[in-house]
Amino acid sequence: MRKFTNILLIASFMVMLGSCKGFLDQKPDNIYNSDEVFGDEVMIKSVLANLYGRVNYGINLNDSYSFTYIDEAAKMDGGPDNLHTYSDALWRVYDYGFVRNCNQFLQSLAETRALTDEQKKPYEGEVRFLRAWCYFNMIRGLGGVPLMGDEVYSYNRPEDVLAYTKARATEAESYNYVIDECEAAYNLMKGDKTTHSARANKWTARILEARAAIYAASLAKYNNLLTTPIQTSGHEVGIPAELASEYYNMALTAAKDVIENSPYVIQDNDPDKGKNFYNAICIKDNNTEVMWAHDYYYPGSTVSFSNANIPSQYKDDIDNSYAGPVLNLVEMFEPLDTDEPGKGAPFKTKNADGSYVFYNSCSEPFDDRDPRLYGTVLYPGGTFRGTACELQAGQLNLVNGQWTLNVGELGSRANDDILTSMNGPKHSNQQYVNKTGFFFRKFLDESPGSSMRNGARSTMWWPYFRISEAYTIACEASFELGSNADAVKYINVVRKRAGVQDLSAITFENIVHENAVEFAFEFHRWWDLKRWRLSHVIFDGDATSSIARNRCLWPYKVVAPGNEHNGQWVFVEDEYFMYPNAHYFQMRNYYNFISDDWMNKNRLLVRNPYQ
Repeated sequence: MRKFTNILLIASFMVMLGSCKGFLDQKPDNIYNSDEVFGDEVMIKSVLANLYGRVNYGINLNDSYSFTYIDEAAKMDGGPDNLHTYSDALWRVYDYGFVRNCNQFLQSLAETRALTDEQKKPYEGEVRFLRAWCYFNMIRGLGGVPLMGDEVYSYNRPEDVLAYTKARATEAESYNYVIDECEAAYNLMKGDKTTHSARANKWTARILEARAAIYAASLAKYNNLLTTPIQTSGHEVGIPAELASEYYNMALTAAKDVIENSPYVIQDNDPDKGKNFYNAICIKDNNTEVMWAHDYYYPGSTVSFSNANIPSQYKDDIDNSYAGPVLNLVEMFEPLDTDEPGKGAPFKTKNADGSYVFYNSCSEPFDDRDPRLYGTVLYPGGTFRGTACELQAGQLNLVNGQWTLNVGELGSRANDDILTSMNGPKHSNQQYVNKTGFFFRKFLDESPGSSMRNGARSTMWWPYFRISEAYTIACEASFELGSNADAVKYINVVRKRAGVQDLSAITFENIVHENAVEFAFEFHRWWDLKRWRLSHVIFDGDATSSIARNRCLWPYKVVAPGNEHNGQWVFVEDEYFMYPNAHYFQMRNYYNFISDDWMNKNRLLVRNPYQ
């Protein structure tokens, strides 16, 4: 497998491939038709590796800001971020250059005599899967898109343009195409696991089929429950409500196949549930959980996430503390002793009379939560690289009989104790200081040297699919099809691994909650809220909303010699000063806008709603 990923470096010199800005953009075809390339299996693999390297759409471990758009995390670096509304092009994908290159690959593969028909099948399956993945990323942002089929179009005279300028398919037809291509890839590919999950197999195709179907199903249901459904007259946007059950059944069938027949299993081999969850997502070796990932390796391909976001006390270089989780996410992780399992809860910081709630340690409020919190967020007193993370905003002192908050500079001391820790949190416009009260743990690399700006850096992978998603899809589809018992069965597998109470019944709110905590920072929540038509409800722009506004939670140590609370901790919740605005998701944000440039190059395109 290392040979496969290393060969990507060769491919980058062999194949000069660029992104396509429109249907008329073309790249030279000769590399794909050359017997020199497709006459040798090693060279075929190099071209395939190049394709794998180009489908890293969305949140990126080399772009820490990409984690901060919603209620999971926020920027801490420098001064305030005035983000309020969302770009009409956010997460937009329109990669027909990639589609064309896949078609070129498939054409040349079919013509080569270097491989037998049986040897060609897995390669064909991989490329059809990658092409389906590209289309899926286009469709979930844009709705229906032009479907180009397998043909490689050439331009020799002006009238040739008409052959490959196509109208947008309906949103349902577009999802059907992805589902059908995944089914075809599933039947062509092998089912063996690959090293570090860097290459797709038949089960990768199957889980994408399940995801595409659950997206289409929820759009068919929840879009049509809106007072004014979002749609175009030609259904380029808008899936008929009567198709919902069909799609839910497709999703359930595909997800069950992955659960029952694939070699992937929920990873639950460490009795420490928090560490187990981190390992299931972030540790590559002997991983049974991750089905497909964008892998990174030293020295050819590393990522900057750990360099940018590591706490100051662990840093290997000057950089640290660029972004961090917000309280909105942290409180989604349910208390272990809750009477309402499957639901988050606020932290208790004040009593009814306004007095502080005192805790025996800085980690106590978080240690009693869903253990997935430990594997997702580095909270005060949480461990990283074998030591406790120091997060202390200041001290709570007793002055003239009154409790008084006392803060200082980073790394300062008072009363023979730490005043404000070197990590913070601190109200400041400085770089390199925590401001939310939390750090990332998921995707933060514990390896020595992983936070170097240059040199080793991190080889943390980016998982696209995990086996737990098959269970959450099966749960959701079962619930929507009216089988609450089956929904409970599937979700409790995920919850058992997490170390939280079983559910006895499922509600829609339980499904939303479980997806939020299981897949935090994995680029699920943005799309989940959109397909359920909840984005405009949660991110309503209300400046007084504790949901739409990012919030922070800061710890203070009690330093009051002689008082019964001396050595304990209190927490102060507040609106996050670095984000002065509430998130405001408008109805126009449910679909990306169609670019004027695309319209100019393809007159058959129609614009999306609200454009």
